[in-house]
Amino acid sequence: MKDIYIIGVGMTPFGKQPQQTVKNLTATAVTAALSDAGLTLENLGAAFFANTGQGLLEGQQLVRGQVALRDMGLQSIPVINVENACASASSALQLACQAVAAGQTPVALAVGAEKMVIEDRLKMFSLFDTAWDVSTADENYRRLQAMVETPESDQPVDGQRSLFMDIYAFLARLHMEHFGTTQEHLAMVAAKNHTHSVNNPLSQYRQAMTVDEVMAARTISWPLTLPMCAPVSDGAAAAIVCHGDALTDAQRKRAVPVLACEIGIGSDRQPEQFDQHLCRLIASRAYEQAGVGPPDISVAEVHDATAFAELQQTENLGFCELGAGGALVASGATKLGGRIPVNPSGGLQSKGHPIGATGLAQINELVTQLRGEAGKRQVENARFAVAENGGGFHGFEEAVAAITILAEPGTRA
Repeated sequence: MKDIYIIGVGMTPFGKQPQQTVKNLTATAVTAALSDAGLTLENLGAAFFANTGQGLLEGQQLVRGQVALRDMGLQSIPVINVENACASASSALQLACQAVAAGQTPVALAVGAEKMVIEDRLKMFSLFDTAWDVSTADENYRRLQAMVETPESDQPVDGQRSLFMDIYAFLARLHMEHFGTTQEHLAMVAAKNHTHSVNNPLSQYRQAMTVDEVMAARTISWPLTLPMCAPVSDGAAAAIVCHGDALTDAQRKRAVPVLACEIGIGSDRQPEQFDQHLCRLIASRAYEQAGVGPPDISVAEVHDATAFAELQQTENLGFCELGAGGALVASGATKLGGRIPVNPSGGLQSKGHPIGATGLAQINELVTQLRGEAGKRQVENARFAVAENGGGFHGFEEAVAAITILAEPGTRA
């Protein structure tokens, strides 16, 4: 990633937006990113379009990016469609960076868009049922159930379970049994993120919550209550990637260097081999590529599809020892003003989680932070930032994960 920069970012508000379409959301995010970069569509040499659900939910199985981007006036350039579950947008960003680094084009677009909220709720939630090995679905579930005891009080809500919330609940219980993590620790994560989101005008939810309020909310899958879980959302986010040789003087002042962008899949391991977690191994590669380590990181955006996911990823990213994620959040280190603020945007739990856009929304937040433009949620003296974006599930961890490390403008990539 030598001499590769993000020069423009843009995103839509996240939330339930019945009046919007994938085309409209895409156009809004891309237009904002181009404006931020001081460019037009004619400056783009390639585009990478992330989306996971439009085929199942709307029937647009193929050429999704070509349709969405052509409708807003983008013509003639290569457009590549990217699907990598919840890590789709980060994967699109990596491909854009690779295209620029390889000299295929000096400027590339990465964009993710998702229209998830539809009237047919069963169809909407069926999308999540496809994010693991569907040929062994029953076996997958039984293997996870066997890891821990299931409380008798943990019954389906209205007869319907959320597959991925169950998965995260199983993993949370395993962590609790091994390390003494508590439900209150998870509530601290959720309360922190809901409070952070108050100052993010693009967040789906902008109401602060206390730990007690999170604990008292409806149980989704014990130990997870509703505020600990990411909502279903509509939205889009985009980033413009540029080679250093193509930067104008005006762009260089705000250009954010990409120090590392690593993606990988997991390996066969036992559930108790926490040190072999996919995200931990990929983060190690990313730190090595970037030439920085966990102590250098000023701010992080992590894939908190649930509160437990954030707690676990703070461990995987090296902000604390394995098993110490609960103590870390309890210390106040991960809130704004703390040693390592995590999810100042509000995270997936509050900002929202339109699957194909989430990874680039994380990048939008980190670029804003590194430029010192985050307003009331600004992390003081932000120099280096890391994003962790996971997708799907396989074995005892995410099916794929992306780790991206960025630096403040003026830092050599």
